[in-house]
Amino acid sequence: MGDDEPGLRPGQRVPLGIDPTVPSIARVYDYFLGGKDNFAVDRQVAEEALKIAPDAREAGRANRTFLRRAVEHMVGEAGIRQFLDIGSGLPTQGNVHEIAQAVAPEARVVYVDNDPIVLAHARALLATNDVTTVVEGDLRRPGEILDNPEVAEFLDFGKPVGLLLVSVLHHVNDDEDPDGVMARLRSALAPGSHLAIVHFHNPGDEHPEASRIAVEAERNFNQNLGTGRWRSRAEIMSYFGDMELLEPGLVPLADWRSQPDDLIRQDLTRYNVVAGVARRT
Repeated sequence: MGDDEPGLRPGQRVPLGIDPTVPSIARVYDYFLGGKDNFAVDRQVAEEALKIAPDAREAGRANRTFLRRAVEHMVGEAGIRQFLDIGSGLPTQGNVHEIAQAVAPEARVVYVDNDPIVLAHARALLATNDVTTVVEGDLRRPGEILDNPEVAEFLDFGKPVGLLLVSVLHHVNDDEDPDGVMARLRSALAPGSHLAIVHFHNPGDEHPEASRIAVEAERNFNQNLGTGRWRSRAEIMSYFGDMELLEPGLVPLADWRSQPDDLIRQDLTRYNVVAGVARRT
């Protein structure tokens, strides 16, 4: 496929095996973050989402700042030196390995994704980094990720691991057993391990306008992407199991240990995305 296909930017090429007429979750998020690794169909889905939640781009940026704070805590305060980032998405500024290795150059990072464009870009980015790798995998099949020989080579699950599920678990549909997925992943974590989750949230009657947005956004995502669940607080809390939730708990992205330089104005969708970090005792 050449670079003159409809929906492509001038000079943009389509990797082998990619259908540019089918939207991708990773590429929709890339568009929200101001990236260029997306096609017209991805931008169309994103623009429909922006009509429902005009500050969705700010939510994407808040997501990245949370990731930075969570990893900085894990590597700096908790002393974690190995990370498993499942559903890592397209490489952008402030990737996990950049954050962790700025503090501890020896920190090992495994990225996992099932999107061919994500895998191609990540492998190119990490070609010269011998303590970071990317593997193909799907969160819905956690056993395959944990048993992957390359994951086993990079990570020692007998020691603390930083497990990152940042804006991916809400793409596991109810009939795909998210509870079972999380139980399997938690079972692999040694004491001292940390789990970070960012998840779409429907706050219900507590915040009626945010709840309305959640219902409309869920309809849009499922219609266009076939996935996306805005779950209740109780449902999201259950994914941490018996792990100890760190302060300030499960809160809106901007409220998790925010810093003065985190200039994110996420007002309309503030209660539609929540985050938390828990520790295995």
